[in-house]
Amino acid sequence: MTLQGWGLIALFIIILWALAKPMGLWLFALYEGRRTVLHRVLGPVETGFYKLAGIDPNAEQGWRRYAVHMLAFNLALLLLTYFVLRFQDLLPMNPHGLAGIAPDGAFNTAISFTTNTNWQWYSGEVALSNFSQMVGLTIHNFLSASTGIALAFALFRGFARREAKAIGNFWADMTRVTLYLLLPICMIYAVFLIASGVPQTLAQSVDATTLEGVKQVIALGPVASQEAIKMLGTNGGGFFNANSAHPFENPTALTNLVQMLSIFLIGFGLTWTFGKAVGNPRQGWAILAAMTLLFLAGTTVAYWQEAAGNPVLHQLGVAGGNLEGKEVRFGIAASALFASVTTAASCGAVNAMHDSFTALGGMIPLINMQLGEVVIGGVGAGIYGFLLFAILAVFVAGLMVGRTPEYVGKKIESREVKLAVLAIAVLPLMILGGTAIASVVTAGLAGPLAKGPHGFSEILYAFTSAVGNNGSAFAGLSAGAPFYNAMLGVAMWVGRFFVIVPMLAIAGSLAAKKVTPPSSGSFPTTGPLWVGLLVGIILILGGLTFLPSLALGPIADHLAMLGGHLS
Repeated sequence: MTLQGWGLIALFIIILWALAKPMGLWLFALYEGRRTVLHRVLGPVETGFYKLAGIDPNAEQGWRRYAVHMLAFNLALLLLTYFVLRFQDLLPMNPHGLAGIAPDGAFNTAISFTTNTNWQWYSGEVALSNFSQMVGLTIHNFLSASTGIALAFALFRGFARREAKAIGNFWADMTRVTLYLLLPICMIYAVFLIASGVPQTLAQSVDATTLEGVKQVIALGPVASQEAIKMLGTNGGGFFNANSAHPFENPTALTNLVQMLSIFLIGFGLTWTFGKAVGNPRQGWAILAAMTLLFLAGTTVAYWQEAAGNPVLHQLGVAGGNLEGKEVRFGIAASALFASVTTAASCGAVNAMHDSFTALGGMIPLINMQLGEVVIGGVGAGIYGFLLFAILAVFVAGLMVGRTPEYVGKKIESREVKLAVLAIAVLPLMILGGTAIASVVTAGLAGPLAKGPHGFSEILYAFTSAVGNNGSAFAGLSAGAPFYNAMLGVAMWVGRFFVIVPMLAIAGSLAAKKVTPPSSGSFPTTGPLWVGLLVGIILILGGLTFLPSLALGPIADHLAMLGGHLS
């Protein structure tokens, strides 16, 4: 570990904390439906969308109607993407005549991008046309992200409103987020990436001659536009197979830093938006403090282990940190930080191969995801997932003081607790269940290239990433087979929508309640004690997933490495 490495981590955190309130203020304006400086230009576009679709943006919806419209919209997008991929060979902007994707692959990819997972079993530059990349995939990068933020707004209204029957309008929330947040930032972001050397062209390739005189075909495409929303929307699906380790996606140390900042930017801002929505910004700062503590703990372990290096190589007389699978232009610190950021935020983009991390260094991305993808988490999904844990934490606190638990003025009763448990239980059940099946059936065992504990970790990582809607992978798993395409596709769908529906039911239940003023017996939910309780509850419940699985995977792999064996 170096002072320069720690300086990068400190700079990263300082910049994000400084941006949390400005981003939160902008998000709060969209949450309230207030006019912004962009309405002069984009207001008519928004109005035109509503008229074209026959939508009244002022007609508020109860939680059931909100959920049905959200599910119908995402199902329609899923079907669109499935057919684009299946019939890619018949669609335009396919100069290399790439074939359509097989049914199981199209099924997996359509669900993957609909759920903001962006899991990729294929190499994008050789499997997908520009049309498929833009119409089939990039459209989801915007709309799955705006869906997550809209759902967060709905839960905020549940906490903020009193004796109300509605939690907003899904179409209005999603449209405003897309038009006034994601699109403007991504336009500026894409220009920055182009200026940094990221391609943006409709040409799918260019022929070049190397210094040795060898002819080479270099893949190109509309990379910068996809890269911007890939990061800002915590999508993670790369235009190229190497993702953000590819110089056409992430060419410099500056683009690497900006990409990491953009992954966390909206998640940081939403914590402040929540505090503002419930009338107490300190509530948002407390949530952000708990998230930051968990993130720094994981980043410290990852950086420490990667800097310490591989003990097997040390025994062979090769000193130094673990640079296997890492880009030299980024180094160990930036690679470890990126790995922690992308898995804490359910982004899934990678600038190094997680499969090449040390056993305990690779354990941190797993734990980040198995905690429920709430350590910042995906845009919108992170904060509403975190609030589910907050409901359980305040319930435990209520038991301690012998009172009906309250959070931001709302009594937390059995209905909210049961729904929160139902949503949170999806993660361990799907991760452990899917991993168990894949670890014993022939089709599942054919996937991992490594054997022993590391091979188990490759399977475990895949299901953890799918259920957590992250999308990153241990690259040693051959996941493009029908078995994994089907199993992981179902896991991604359940991991996204079986959490969302109970969460919306909680929002509807809370919105209908009265606001209870705090009293001397109320448990404070803004101080260090509350932050510690939140962190503890998340670790305890997350342990239901990672404690039984890590002992068979990364920890066993680490013990094998200490014994001088490569697994």
